[in-house]
This record gives sequence, C-alpha cells and structure tokens, in this order.
Amino acid sequence: MIQEAHNAYNAGDFTTAHRLYSKLAEQGNADAQTSLAYMHQKEQGCQKDDARTLELYTKAAEAKQPYALFNLGILYENGIGGVQHDQFKAHELHMEAATREVPPAMYEVALMLERGLGCMQNFSEAAFWYEEGAKRGHLESFNNLGALYKEGHGVPLDENRCFICFKKAADGGLAEGLYNLGLLYDQGIGCEMNNDTALDYCRKAAYAGHEKAKNIIRGLQEGGKIVF
Repeated sequence: MIQEAHNAYNAGDFTTAHRLYSKLAEQGNADAQTSLAYMHQKEQGCQKDDARTLELYTKAAEAKQPYALFNLGILYENGIGGVQHDQFKAHELHMEAATREVPPAMYEVALMLERGLGCMQNFSEAAFWYEEGAKRGHLESFNNLGALYKEGHGVPLDENRCFICFKKAADGGLAEGLYNLGLLYDQGIGCEMNNDTALDYCRKAAYAGHEKAKNIIRGLQEGGKIVF
C-alpha cells in the first residue's frame, strides 16, 4: 500500500495519497507518517497543520526514519512548526539523518560544523560531510566543499579541486556555483583567466536568481560595458 500511496502522491493525486498515508500512519508505518507530515506541512490535499506535522515527524523520527529526522531537524534549526529554535537539537537530528544516507542532512551537518552552530566548529569534519553529500550529487555540498578548498579550511588549499567542485555545482544549475565558477575564471584560479567566460557564468548566475550577480550585471549594463 505504501507504494500505491507514493504513486498517487507523485501523480499529484493528493486526496488518494492522503487517505492511504493516513491509514498506514495509524498502523505505525514510519514512512507513511513522514509523508503525511510533509503533506500537512505543505498543505497538500489537506489543511496546513503544524501540530499534526510535528506529531507525525516526531513519531517517525523515534523510529529513526531518515527524512523524518532531517525534516524535524529543519524545524528546530529554524524555530518553526511549533518548536523552539534549538541548534543543538537540530544538529543532533541532522547528524542522525546524515548517518542514514540523507544528502541534504549531510549538507546541513557540514554547514553547522563549518559555522559552529549547535556544535563545536570543525572545518575538517565539515569538509568530510560536504564530501559525503557531494558524492551523492548534492549541489550545495559541491559548492561549499569548493569554498573550503579555495581557502584551505579543513582541507589543503587546492585550486584544482576548488575548480572541479564549483564546476559540478555550476553544471547542476546552482546559482551560487555559477557565480563562484565565474569568479574563478575572472581571477584565473584553477583555470586560465578568461573574462568572457567569467561574464557568461555571472550572467547565468543572475538568470538563476543570484542577487550579487544581478547587481554586477546591472552595473555593467548601466556603465555601457555589456549589452544583452
């Protein structure tokens, strides 16, 4: 039945998905509890209900459902959905999810380690978890790992690895990756300097919504240096 519920959800039939997930959730199915919580959180086929969302995520997290751990961690990290802001609890939950192969949780753990949020700051541990996320194709992990290689934080300074990481993020369409790759071409870091290529990536980053890139492009346009 869980696959039937997933199929209904993926097909956009939220009414059927909600009915099936609800039945399975009552039977203690942690995957169904997680999906049902998400539907209540996002108001999909049902009313938005923070209390119900928290209840279901908590139950599923107690059963160590990976994405329930991650989503509950997001609530604590941001102090939303009826919970108090608690970075330590968020870090604990993200770490539990990261060890259960959840790429965005790996990224969140790394970010918290890099910034010392809810844990002791540790650049080498941050690099480890960014790399784990990157291995699984997580674009933000590639981008942030590239930044560590660029600065030599927690890893040896390595311009070539920096370039590879930013390129992966950019190829995936990540706005920050596009912008960072443009900066490398502009400065000749890990590649030959090429102002035209740098501008091209900056333009792509602007199209993808990167605010700083937008400002740069706008300034160049107003200065008459480029024309779209």
